[in-house]
Amino acid sequence: MSKVKTSFFCQNCGTQYAKWQGQCNACKEWNTIAEEIIQKQEKVAWKSEPTPSGKAPRPLKINEIDSALEVRMDTTDGELNRVLGGGIVPGSLTLLGGEPGIGKSTLLLQISLKLPYKTLYVSGEESQKQIKMRAERITPNSDNCYILTETKTQNIFKQIEAIQPEIVIIDSIQTLHTDYIESTAGSISQIRETTAELIKFAKETNIPVILIGHITKDGNIAGPKILEHMVDTVLQFEGDRNHVYRILRSLKNRFGSTAELGIYEMLGSGLREVSNPSEILISHKDEEMSGTAIATTMEGMRPLMIEIQSLVSTAVYGTPQRSTTGYNAKRLNMILAVLEKRAGFRLGAKDVFLNVTGGISVDDPAIDLAVVAAILSSNEDIPVTKGFCFAGEVGLSGEIRPVNRVDQRIQEAEKLGFTTIFVSKYNKIALKNTGIKIELVAKIEDVASILFG
Repeated sequence: MSKVKTSFFCQNCGTQYAKWQGQCNACKEWNTIAEEIIQKQEKVAWKSEPTPSGKAPRPLKINEIDSALEVRMDTTDGELNRVLGGGIVPGSLTLLGGEPGIGKSTLLLQISLKLPYKTLYVSGEESQKQIKMRAERITPNSDNCYILTETKTQNIFKQIEAIQPEIVIIDSIQTLHTDYIESTAGSISQIRETTAELIKFAKETNIPVILIGHITKDGNIAGPKILEHMVDTVLQFEGDRNHVYRILRSLKNRFGSTAELGIYEMLGSGLREVSNPSEILISHKDEEMSGTAIATTMEGMRPLMIEIQSLVSTAVYGTPQRSTTGYNAKRLNMILAVLEKRAGFRLGAKDVFLNVTGGISVDDPAIDLAVVAAILSSNEDIPVTKGFCFAGEVGLSGEIRPVNRVDQRIQEAEKLGFTTIFVSKYNKIALKNTGIKIELVAKIEDVASILFG
């Protein structure tokens, strides 16, 4: 018998060590390093088919490779198709992560019940009866979805050979284990080995595999970082338990853009696609109130209208408070400094609170101008005129800088009934004969004089 080989791994970040130590040097966590057996048995998990010629594949010149467009598999879910880049690529491995109870299993079960392809849904966390109860709430009948409750990869592959599914869904990768690694399910070695077996299966059979992954308390996907490197696509399912809306983002995508965004609404009957998120991100009020402004932002190719809320009040304590929700706090401090230095507004001794409604986080610098308008509106206690919206980046000298895809932003604002949009005078606008008034501004002072006289 071969000698048993062991090594020490950090259970938080996956860093390997030759011996045990109290603190991980990589993530600085204490008591997370554990010993694991890494000696593998001389067996093959997935028996690959031999090549027709019996020889190993030969290298090809890049111009000899067939460049025909790969046909994607339609998920019947417009939001998921958008985030994936058009659908599921055959033979790909997709990892979906998110907070506990956010709706990962609900989303994939809902999709597997509606897919026109034969789907095998493998669960290591729920029984078949529990899944059936949830499935009846979402979609009463489905002839293409098979449910398997199993955690050993060898048994899963046997069922795959028997059923011959077109898509495989694993819930979740942390519950799987293989006989070829002698460690507990969810350990670094097991996650790495079971994922490698699934990748080998997906690439050789051209059957796509979708994995659900747990996350750590820091919000990162649990397991070794190499897990995210091994898969083709990493999706993050975000949201707040206090909000009914869920956001699907792409953190890594070998077959599409990572800038796209999908929005869902959590209902008792499952997740509903939100086709026009601008309407849910803007509050509907009967009377105008100071401190609010509407910004146009871009998430991938999708324009969104979001509401920025601000509250400026006299500081009660010696040090003024700066608090943000959904917006970068350092960027808020920068904008406040620009307003103080370049535009002459005395905000240094005042508390400033900023909120992006709808529970989403926005990194687009094009909402800077709306942030400025909301802050000045609250400071002057004068509401921004109804029908005004903003799209512009604020520079350190107080100038309004141009933003990308301004034509799409203007069209979205016009579609939703806005009457005036403020953009930088340095933007090149190709639109002609628009129904919305385009207000070109160069500095913050120009915006303040138009809004507040």
